Amino acid sequence: MSDQSLITNSQLIKNGSPQIGLDNAPITIVEFGDYQCTFCYKFHQDTLNDIKIDYIDTGKANYVYRDFPLNGPSSILASEASYCADDQGKYWEYHNTIFKNWAGENTGWINMNSLLGFAAQLDLDIIEFSNCMDRHMHYQKVINNESYAKQIGISATPTFLIFDDTQLIRIVGAQPLEKFQNALNQIG
Repeated sequence: MSDQSLITNSQLIKNGSPQIGLDNAPITIVEFGDYQCTFCYKFHQDTLNDIKIDYIDTGKANYVYRDFPLNGPSSILASEASYCADDQGKYWEYHNTIFKNWAGENTGWINMNSLLGFAAQLDLDIIEFSNCMDRHMHYQKVINNESYAKQIGISATPTFLIFDDTQLIRIVGAQPLEKFQNALNQIG
């Protein structure tokens, strides 16, 4: 059972990633995902760029990523790392680097060494990044995102909520581009 009163535009966007796209875009896409999730990886490899070109870059939609770390502690660690990168202004570069280096669900590829390596690839201040990770500066934010997702009935990754001021469409899984286009065009 989900608490529908928690599904508001501001609640959906709050505490997620930095937004891609215009603040005043008429449609918002929120993805609830896990960095180890196979279908999240497939969406990021196969579909997101087309949505970005056709909808986000044209001002029709904006996009926010929210953490739903179903695959456990390593997924939480990866989400924490993305926000430590965000502290240095490189959330999306780090986010994309994680997905570019994706190596399966619970295979051990997400660990402190790999996450530090990604930070080094992006020329982040490694001392600042390490301190952020060692102190788990963003752990609570990740856990809050997970808790919020559960409160609104999210139970699988990826789950997308596509909405404007009047309607909301939920898409679960790495669906074909056409499914996203249909939803975006229906709302738009």
